[in-house]
Amino acid sequence: CEPKSQDFAKCFLDSEPLREADEDAASEVHLNNSTMTEEEREEIQQELVKLEEEIGTLKQVLSSKEKQQAELRQKLGITPLSELKNNFSRSWHDVQTSVAFKKTSETFSTAGQKTSAAFSTFGSAITRKLGDMRNSPSFKTFEEKVESTVSTIKTKVGGSGPGGNFEEVLSSAANASSQETPSNNLTDVSQVLES
Repeated sequence: CEPKSQDFAKCFLDSEPLREADEDAASEVHLNNSTMTEEEREEIQQELVKLEEEIGTLKQVLSSKEKQQAELRQKLGITPLSELKNNFSRSWHDVQTSVAFKKTSETFSTAGQKTSAAFSTFGSAITRKLGDMRNSPSFKTFEEKVESTVSTIKTKVGGSGPGGNFEEVLSSAANASSQETPSNNLTDVSQVLES
């Protein structure tokens, strides 16, 4: 069967399974590659040496060009660090302009707005509840009891004289206690011991 003929597929499909003779032919092809003439071998060897020399030359040229590139970068003040910064900046810019980043940013912005609104609503609800609680009868009763207790304390601590203001009573008590310093107490004790 000819590979270019239209009947090649048919010929290929209709062919019989491989026989021992076919296997022998396949192994002969393999052997033919390894049993080349000395002349062919030398020719391939020379081509290989030539190719390896070209590769070596290209490596030297590449190394020279890389050195030249490094010198030019140094003259321009382009350091590996600045190059890294530039690459990072370019990459960050690419990320920021990407569709995915924009969508994520919009999502976070919306979530932030919703969270802010929720906290605002929550704060308003608490303020309203506290106002309702303050106006409730039980809170009014509690407030009256506290005021009554404070009045009783004022009367007992400050007496019925003038200046019965609770703040004044507290400040006068604080002044009285500050006048009794430890040094005054020590002199009193020393005077008692001397007598």
